[in-house]
Parts: sequence; C-alpha cells; structure tokens
Amino acid sequence: MQISRLFEIVYLLMHREQLTAKELAVRFEISQRTVYRDIEALCQAGIPIYTTKGKGGGIRLSEGFVLNKSVLSEAEQAEILSALQGLQNVPYGAAQPLLDKLSALFHKANADWIEVDFTNWSDRTEDQERFLQLKHAILNRQTVCFDYFSGKGETTRRQVEPLKIIFKGQAWYLFGFCLDKQDTRFFKLSRIHNLSLTGAVFERPPAASVPSFSRAEYHPVPVEVTLQFEGAAAFRVCDEFSRNDLVFQPDGSIIAHLSLPQDWLYAYLMTFGEHVEVLHPLSVRETLRQKHHAAAEKNS
Repeated sequence: MQISRLFEIVYLLMHREQLTAKELAVRFEISQRTVYRDIEALCQAGIPIYTTKGKGGGIRLSEGFVLNKSVLSEAEQAEILSALQGLQNVPYGAAQPLLDKLSALFHKANADWIEVDFTNWSDRTEDQERFLQLKHAILNRQTVCFDYFSGKGETTRRQVEPLKIIFKGQAWYLFGFCLDKQDTRFFKLSRIHNLSLTGAVFERPPAASVPSFSRAEYHPVPVEVTLQFEGAAAFRVCDEFSRNDLVFQPDGSIIAHLSLPQDWLYAYLMTFGEHVEVLHPLSVRETLRQKHHAAAEKNS
C-alpha cells in the first residue's frame, strides 16, 4: 500500500507545482505525520523533494525532475508512449489513464505519429462482451465453456482453460487448454458463441509465451494452387497475400502461387466471383466450376 501511495505522491507533485501535507493527508486518509514519513522515504530513495514552511509553503519537486530519467532513454520513453497509444485502440482496453500518467512522468506530450485501431468497422456489442468475459476469465483463471464453429463446418461444445488473447493477421484468437481435446488450442474469437464462465478455477500457470502457429498448423491440409486474378481484384490480392507470391502482369492481372487450406479453399475462391481463374491444378479448377454451377442452380 505504501509503495503505491509513494508513487502517487510523486505523480501528484509532477502535476501540481506544490501541495501541502494537509492536502496529501486528506487525499490518502492518513495523518500529516505519515505524510512527512513518506516524504522522508522518497528523499532517501533519491527523489528531489523539498518542503518550505510558512505562508505559501508546502511540498514540491525540484524543477525539471523526470522520475525515470536514469532508467529510460528519450527514445525508449517515446516508444513506450507510442505503444500505449496503439494499445488504447485495442477493443475494450483502458490504456488512457496509464498513458496520461506516463506522459506526465516523462514530461512529454502523448506520442501522435501513429494510430493503431484493432476494432471492427461494424459496431457489434457481442464482440465487446465476449472480449471482456475472456479477459476476466484469464485474469481470474476461470474455466470457460462455449460453442465453437470450426472451419470444417462442425459445431462443438468446448470447455477451455483460457490462457491468453492473441491478435494475429486480421483476427483475434483465444489460446487455451481444451479439456475436451486435452491439449492447447487456438480458437478464433468470432467463431465463439454462447460463452459462459463455469465457475471452476484452474491451476494451470499463465501462458508466459505462446507457441507460434502458422496457417499450415492451424489448417493442416494445404493445397498448392496457381491462380490468375483480374485487375479488379488487385486490392484484395494485395491485402491478403504476400508480394513474394505474386507476379504482376502487363495487362494488370496478377498470377499468384499460393498454399491455401483445403477446408475453406473453395468457399474462399468463390468470394472472388468471376475475377479469379484456377490455372493449376486442374482438379481444383473443375471442382470450383461445379460449385459455381451448383450455386447458380440454387439461386436461379
């Protein structure tokens, strides 16, 4: 408790030119004697605080003092503020109070050279509720239960010990220990429904680090394909694939050599409509043609 109070005293003094012992005593609900003991402890720790007596006197910091000047360089301070500015745009986070405090401690205005926003274009309140529930479950080490829609079209009920929320690519994932599979798993947050906390507390240690997972690991059956996209689909191709996999043609079309997951290969290719042609393999080309034909029949 005292360490937290000492930090806040320094923070207050950096915001205010001067405070009295009485003002600090009222704020922290302690005696003025305790205030002076705190000030003495801060002085012994090397914080340049001094007091003046009489009318207009009080407690103040030495002018120009920066709390962590000896700990962090100017560049490191700027990096921390930039990172926090991005973090405040994580959905449903609360980094702004910390950003304000550190800005005061560093004697810097908020870094404003970059803005990162992880929120969706759509305003979906269920996403917010799901994110906050999982955050609570992870911090309190509570098992969760939910329905999960897999990429194979299966719906299963899962019980999971949640360990960490991860952002990778363009989506949020839950990393946790699945009690049904008795192994760690990644779950895409948008595919989690009917989420609830079971009330059971688990003992598994928090995830200090998370094993990296590639598309090949998450979708274990890749298919090698060569595609030709019309120029009208260039914006999506550039958004969704590495430039190393693309060959731009003089007519504006794009040849792509890709490894795509089999479980959603055809559904994904169909989203490009008439703007994509399968060059190889011919079996994928024929299956895609049949699926387009079946879709046209269903909607005729």
